[in-house]
Amino acid sequence: MSVLRSRPVLRWLVPATAAVAVIGGGAAIGTLAAEAEPSLPPRTAAQLLVDLQTSRLEGLSGTVVQRADLGLPPLVGLVPGNELTTLLSGTHTLRVWYSGPDQQRVALMDTLGEQDIIRNGRDLWTWQSRSNTATHRTLGGDAGAWKPAPEPAASLPATPQQAADLALDAIDPSTEVSVGRSATVAGRDAYELVLQPRDQDSLVHQLRIAIDAKQHVPLRFEVLAKGSDRPAFEVAFTQVDYRRPDADQFRFNPPPGVTVDEEKAERPTGNKPGHVEPAGDPQVRAVGDGWTTVLIGRLDGADVGGKPAAKPATPPADAGSDMDMSKLLGGLEAVSGDWGSGRLLTSKLFSVLLTDDGRVLAGAVTPERLYEAAGG
Repeated sequence: MSVLRSRPVLRWLVPATAAVAVIGGGAAIGTLAAEAEPSLPPRTAAQLLVDLQTSRLEGLSGTVVQRADLGLPPLVGLVPGNELTTLLSGTHTLRVWYSGPDQQRVALMDTLGEQDIIRNGRDLWTWQSRSNTATHRTLGGDAGAWKPAPEPAASLPATPQQAADLALDAIDPSTEVSVGRSATVAGRDAYELVLQPRDQDSLVHQLRIAIDAKQHVPLRFEVLAKGSDRPAFEVAFTQVDYRRPDADQFRFNPPPGVTVDEEKAERPTGNKPGHVEPAGDPQVRAVGDGWTTVLIGRLDGADVGGKPAAKPATPPADAGSDMDMSKLLGGLEAVSGDWGSGRLLTSKLFSVLLTDDGRVLAGAVTPERLYEAAGG
């Protein structure tokens, strides 16, 4: 059962996922080192969950740093378009502002420019400094439920709040919940809530959420892979201010010469930001549950379980315009078993199997779990 199902405060960065999906670089500032461990009154995991559920955030501004070190093979860089692959490695910096559910702003700081997403009432603006282009859409009457259309990297959380929301919403009997060590994050004393899978086939070792001891909001979110004591993914505040930002922060004034495109708002849905419902897509199905869920789809869009009609995972020699993808697939490990044959992509936190009969299987699981699902 979700402890944050009615927690709009922890979902205040509605457009943040889409913002992260389009970042094209970032300023490397090193790892997010923790400060000295403070002395705090003891609190149980249940008490920390209640703290998150009952916190009241009036306003906030600050700097957020996201770092990813997933251990992907160098060949992933051959994928056309660098937005997703850039996000899966290196360090990226964002500035964020929050002044209630109707006013939010995220600025992604790129080495070559800045990208902003601004929510002000029913108006949603995006702007890219490199191209000096902007988009505007008017949200519908149920604007609070609006979320951006799915992006390639839509599951990557942009802030500790969003990451914690997604993680805590997934708590079930397959998860062990405990209290970790206290910490100082962005100059604030914080408790640490630890989520750990009980299933040994999960590649995730722990999720660690640092919670402000006074404001009860997440300040840092870390994902540790099996066999590592360093986060494979982390997003954390390096500076935070809980005062309500000035209203001018949420007014978009187009720079001189900017081109503004008007767009239609997506139909509101009940989904949470960054959440994907596999069951809602007839071409994708889920096998298993909890931390070891495997998603199965088809490369050619054919229904799962239908007759093979896809291009093989082993690329032909005359790939033509698909040369970059062919190099990627051809460079992956060739694997086979009772389930068939194909190519395997592995990282610290997830595995992907592309079969020669056109299926793609993915999950935060060992390759063995993918093979089991492929043969099922």
